[in-house]
Amino acid sequence: MHDRGAAGRAWLVAAVAVVVLGTAPGSFSPASAQGVTAAADYQQRLQVYLSARRAFEAEADAYWTAIAEKRRLRFAKRRDGRAIGLDDYVLAQPPVYAGPARPVDPTPGGRPPRVERKPLPVVADFLKAAAEHYRFSPQRPATELAFKRAYARAASEAGLTREQAVRVYAFETGGNGTHDMQSGLSKARPGARAISTALGYNQLLTANSVNLMAEQGPHIVAALNARAARLSGAERKALEHKIAVVRRMVAVARSVPGSWSEQQKLAATPQGHGIHAMVLDVDVGPLLQTHKLMTSVIFARRKGYTRPLSAAELEMMNLTGDGNGFDMVTMPQALRERVPTANFFQRSGYERNPVAIRHNTVAKLLAVTDARMDSAGQAPGARELAGAFTTVLSSSD
Repeated sequence: MHDRGAAGRAWLVAAVAVVVLGTAPGSFSPASAQGVTAAADYQQRLQVYLSARRAFEAEADAYWTAIAEKRRLRFAKRRDGRAIGLDDYVLAQPPVYAGPARPVDPTPGGRPPRVERKPLPVVADFLKAAAEHYRFSPQRPATELAFKRAYARAASEAGLTREQAVRVYAFETGGNGTHDMQSGLSKARPGARAISTALGYNQLLTANSVNLMAEQGPHIVAALNARAARLSGAERKALEHKIAVVRRMVAVARSVPGSWSEQQKLAATPQGHGIHAMVLDVDVGPLLQTHKLMTSVIFARRKGYTRPLSAAELEMMNLTGDGNGFDMVTMPQALRERVPTANFFQRSGYERNPVAIRHNTVAKLLAVTDARMDSAGQAPGARELAGAFTTVLSSSD
């Protein structure tokens, strides 16, 4: 008896072959049939993947919306002087996608082209931008120790302790960072690529430099003027030229609204890159990096927190921003052991931070930060910075 179902299936496969593979009905072959089967299997697996992904994204969106709302309410309660408790945090960990991976399209040209990431600007680009836009080349230190002593002097005069500065340096750079160290790049790893624009002992981003120049520029200029007053001749003339350059940079940094998003946009331009080059300057770089940490110290003091911040607590404010960091700093130990670190991040930042993911409560994150500071603090660079503080402090007695 004639099998109409078999005939229908054969026709359907041939039709799919024409649409998916571009195969004419008369040239349909077993190889074509295999291709159609693979294409149909791909479509089925793709739908399963898309369904799983949609479900996950809906769950993740709800989670991170709750994180943002709880954060908003906590900040409002703190402004009003009201107590903050466990119920003011999201206590569940972020959802993790556990569905199937996206299948690979088997049809010719089905694989999407590989997207090449635009390379990040590096030190050479920052120096070039400073020369082109500000007609200035940062004054590099004669030795790394010279920069460490300049940093120790600026930090001590501002009120940072040796422990705070050295341990943050150890954490941010692994204990052997140079004044021009960029995140992801290491002289010990030839061929390495930059993973961010972070530079220096405290790993300032381009946006940090723009923000600091806009907000702390007058204080930096005042410190440089005080130093120039003690000099004469060519040294004074060179520093006065540098002060004029800093003033121009302050004007550029203040030419955009003071919001972080607007400062990020400026930081991504050649003018912003030129400002970032000042992190490398032996006079200005230590001041920028000192102010970055001191803004957190001052923020805590203004909120009524009188106890000195530990280096790990200061690093939390450096890492997550003053508001989020202060939230962690003021949290009782019992809450630190239960509150997930996700409460203090945006989703994108959290998903790029494997340390916060692995050490997923406040207590664990602070503990691993302290442990890394302990370990990296024994490295030669950290010990040399500690020695620079000793020299600076003893000379000021």
